[in-house]
Amino acid sequence: MGRRWQDGRGTLVIHGERGDVSVPLEVAASYRARTKGLLGRDSLAGAMLLTPAGSVHTFRMRMPIDVAYLDRRLNVIAVRTMPPGRLGLPRLRSRHVLEAEAGALAGWGVRAGVRVTVAV
Repeated sequence: MGRRWQDGRGTLVIHGERGDVSVPLEVAASYRARTKGLLGRDSLAGAMLLTPAGSVHTFRMRMPIDVAYLDRRLNVIAVRTMPPGRLGLPRLRSRHVLEAEAGALAGWGVRAGVRVTVAV
């Protein structure tokens, strides 16, 4: 599983109970891209993958977001909705964090135990 992540765009595929769901994805792998994340945005078409990442914060964010913590095999460990101005606690085993607009992850079938893949 020694994938070399790079900043860019791709597709997130959620392998859920309703079959595979594909969503536009932005990958933030560099320090600069991870630090910026969703700051300053009012919306996001799809999701953003922060890698490597074990936790996130929503300081200076304009909108509440859904956060999914992923292990090194891209299995969802936990999903939380975070309002602006919060600091998320680090998750043990979390290697990547998936962010989306609040409510989006549930709509796509992302929950603990689900596996996702990334096509870039």
